[in-house]
This record gives sequence, structure tokens and C-alpha cells, in this order.
Amino acid sequence: MNGRHFLVVTGLLTVTAVAAAGAMAWLGSEGIGPVPLREQCLAKAGPTEVELDLDQAENAAIIAGVATRRGLPVRAVTVALATAYQESDLRNLNHGDRDSLGLFQQRPSQGWGTATQVRDPHYAAGKFYDALVKIKGYEKLAVTVAADKVQRSAFPDAYADHADDAAVIASSLTGQVAAAFTCVVRHGGYAPEQLGANGLTPRADAVRKNLIETFGKLPTGGYAAGGVRSGHMEGSAHYDGRAVDVFVRPISKANTRKGWVYANYLVAHAEKLGITTVIFSDKIWTSGTRSSSGWREYKAPQRAGNNDTLRHLDHVHVDVAED
Repeated sequence: MNGRHFLVVTGLLTVTAVAAAGAMAWLGSEGIGPVPLREQCLAKAGPTEVELDLDQAENAAIIAGVATRRGLPVRAVTVALATAYQESDLRNLNHGDRDSLGLFQQRPSQGWGTATQVRDPHYAAGKFYDALVKIKGYEKLAVTVAADKVQRSAFPDAYADHADDAAVIASSLTGQVAAAFTCVVRHGGYAPEQLGANGLTPRADAVRKNLIETFGKLPTGGYAAGGVRSGHMEGSAHYDGRAVDVFVRPISKANTRKGWVYANYLVAHAEKLGITTVIFSDKIWTSGTRSSSGWREYKAPQRAGNNDTLRHLDHVHVDVAED
């Protein structure tokens, strides 16, 4: 089982936080260089944490995102994640048993799609859910039973090995608890960019397009052709075309959960997309050394405006690297 369960121990976390503060720490009295950040993600449920590397986190977030787009319950995400854990270790493999490929090791020869299609995580997750929802009462079945009814595995009990980890990841990524998924991601090394036709830099526009690919059409804002010149706090990345807002209005329990799905998805894809900041519902995540602190309290600016908007209760803010 890839995910590792462990209890949260204050002393251990303190030591970890000091070490991960990363680029500012030095080894030994002779100073042999900065301690690099260890890039990883953590999904939390109560005192239990499951560790993922960035590649696994990106794929898990897509699996959760596709379910959200389809309006599927958390149980569906748990079954899908347990299946992908067992089949590929949550990796988009280009090989497998016979012609099996991708996250779910789907076989083109068995009607799952072309080789190219089953290696597209969005397509693969969608095909898995297509089969899962046809199983009557899958929500009440044991994870391993539901998974095997889709996969028809030679080792049907193996999915149970990953059910607990999958449940933790599914709960965190789908926003059942606020700020329960976070990643440690390095920052820097990007080339400066100019505004595109829609008022976003290519990096910011790539974030917008990536969200649409996973979640479908979303209400977004904070940018305009030619750029924006007002409506945001001084120094805002919106003025540079580096920021996008994803709206979750009206404010409700369901929309707040959906906002956390978007926020967690963005954090999971921060390294891939060059994301530096995600803000939602009084919480902020930033890449670089501060990412080792996870989600932190966000203090809304003291300025005129709708307090819900200033606190980011009605939208998820994401901005990308300047350089």
C-alpha cells in the first residue's frame, strides 16, 4: 500500500516544519548548502494523513474532479481511487498486463477506448465512472466488491488494501473538511510573460483551461481583454493578468464544499501549472518555503467592498508565477 498512515504528533510536525522551511536552513557548521524542499502532498481525515507524490496527487485530483463534474458522491471517488491505487499506484502508466494502459489499466482490446484515450486521465476516469454507476447499489457495496465489478480483476480482493487510503484522499479532495489537502511545492524558475488577448498571461490562461477541461464551464472573472486596472487590492496579481477568480455563488454549504474541490485541485496542480497562491474561505496556500505550512489563516484587506468577497467566501482566487 503506497499511502502511509500516521498519527499527527506535535513534536514531529515541529521538527518537520523547521526542516521544510527549507531554503533558509543550512546543514552543519560549515554550511554546505540550503536544505531543498521535499515536494509532496498530504490528504487528511481526522488524525490520519496519507502522503502522495505530486504525480499521484495530480491524478487523484483529476479523478475527484471528474466525479464532481458528474455530480457523483464521495463513495464513487473512494472506489475509483482505490482501483487506481491498485492498478497503477495512481500513475498514468504506458504499459501493463497485455494491452492494459493508464490509471485504471483499461484495455483497448476490451472496448475501453483507444490506447490514446485510456491514457488520458480525464477520459479514463470518466469511463470508470460510466461503468460504476451502472452497478445497482454500488454506494453500499464494499469498495473491493464495487471495484471488481468494474474491473473484473484476477485479484478481486486486492482493492481492499487501498480502501482506507482512498477514503481519506476522497474526503479531503472533495471538500468534506476544509483545508484538508495540501502540497509542498517549490517555486521559481519561470520566464516572464505578457498579457494575451483575453487579458491573462499564458500561464494564467493555462490554469483557466485546465479547470474547464476537468470541471466543465465555470463562472470565472478577475480578468478582461486589455487587462484590469481597478477593483482589486494594491499589488494584486489581477493587474498583471496572472490571476483568475472562480466563483461559487451563492454562498452555501454545498458551494463551499465545491469551492474546496477547486482549491484542492489547484494546489495539487500547482507545480505543473506554475501556481503560486490559492485563496478560499479565509484560508491561503502559497508555493515555495511557506507551502510547508499548508493552508494558513487569510486576513482580508481592510478596504471598502463586500466582506464575503474580501474574505474569498464566494470565490476561489488563484494566481501564477511572475518569474
